[in-house]
Amino acid sequence: MQLTKTEEQLMEYVWNLERAYMKDLIEAFSPPKPATTTIATLLKRMQDKGFVAYNLNGNSREYYPLVKKSDYFSKQVNGIIKTFFNDSVAQFGSFFARDTNMTTEELEDLRKIIDDEINRKKND
Repeated sequence: MQLTKTEEQLMEYVWNLERAYMKDLIEAFSPPKPATTTIATLLKRMQDKGFVAYNLNGNSREYYPLVKKSDYFSKQVNGIIKTFFNDSVAQFGSFFARDTNMTTEELEDLRKIIDDEINRKKND
């Protein structure tokens, strides 16, 4: 299941805050602040999609994420790889390295991350 851009923005605040009341989420937005009803509608849709839940404290709802940010991000990246790169991680990596204006230092950092992951998987 996927979030809309507006839902993703709100979800980012939920992830960052870990637990948040409506007032906390509204405060997280830059002016002009969205209406409470807008945030409530978004939270309801996100709840229906299985991304957030809440605990009732008196009359207030304390929202918390049900999906880890890393899990959501991983699913989105895998969807991009499948859709735009014929389900080929190698094609994605090639595009990422060649066509995204990465600096030499960034490419070297990426190579170190890949080398470390290769070594970790060999030792598992």
